Amino acid sequence: MSLPGPPNAAPVSGDEHAVHEITLEAGGITLSGLLAQPKSRPRALLVALHGGGMRAGYFHGRADPATSLLSLAASCGYAALALDRPGYGRSAAQLPEGMGLAEQAECLLAAVTTYRLSRSCDAGVLLVGHSLGGKAALCTAARWTEGGLLGVDVSGIGDRWAVSPQELTMGDGRHPHRMHWGPLALYPPGTFQLAGALVTSVPEREAREISRWPDVYPRVARDVRVPVRFTFAEHERWWRSDPRTVKVMMARLNSPLTRTEHLADAGHNISLGRTARTYHLRVLVFLEECLALAEAGAP
Repeated sequence: MSLPGPPNAAPVSGDEHAVHEITLEAGGITLSGLLAQPKSRPRALLVALHGGGMRAGYFHGRADPATSLLSLAASCGYAALALDRPGYGRSAAQLPEGMGLAEQAECLLAAVTTYRLSRSCDAGVLLVGHSLGGKAALCTAARWTEGGLLGVDVSGIGDRWAVSPQELTMGDGRHPHRMHWGPLALYPPGTFQLAGALVTSVPEREAREISRWPDVYPRVARDVRVPVRFTFAEHERWWRSDPRTVKVMMARLNSPLTRTEHLADAGHNISLGRTARTYHLRVLVFLEECLALAEAGAP
């Protein structure tokens, strides 16, 4: 792992808690992303991982400032880092086929370590992941061995598909709009025009693993030993979220604390919708639970 000087950053917004572009070195791979910092020493570091075919800007929605997880987290005293996962953003040229989940986890661990060392950041970390980014967050947590991980908060994934194998392996890579978004009324005006800048192709190696998650999840879950929260959107179409399926899924985790929630009036892309702020506030409430649990267990 290479450890450069302080990461490069350039502002991309002019609000009180400005969101900046950032690059981080991770084992020879340069990852890009967005960073928002509080005015005082951060109480925790939130690391957000986007889904397949998206970018870090998913967590800084521009159609409505209220949808930005990064700005909200910074305003509440946390540092918030949204990374373009390996194969996206700056690293796309280095990794034209992307990486599988196991490799992504190692790369993301290196990136977070680089950030914490370069910023002298000893605050605990909450991993937040959406869809494929949720899988990457869980895989990263399963490999986290150095301490400092507070918990994992994921949305847009389960462990049992609600669609047929044919729908997962469509040759042209396209799926009906409703699968990714749900009813259009769930999103602020301008969302789909502005989201065009975020949408990109899913790297080949990542795409090849998509259908395997139900077989991979049990092995990953048994190595996750921190608090975990799953959120299911009311209009989620990819994953089963019935009580029995969710109960079995959560039981596979070795976590000291688990939470599940169903969010009304939300589609798969929760963080770009009208209920994004509700969801993000609940992410931060869970982060507070994780902080309290960590403090209670401290010697």
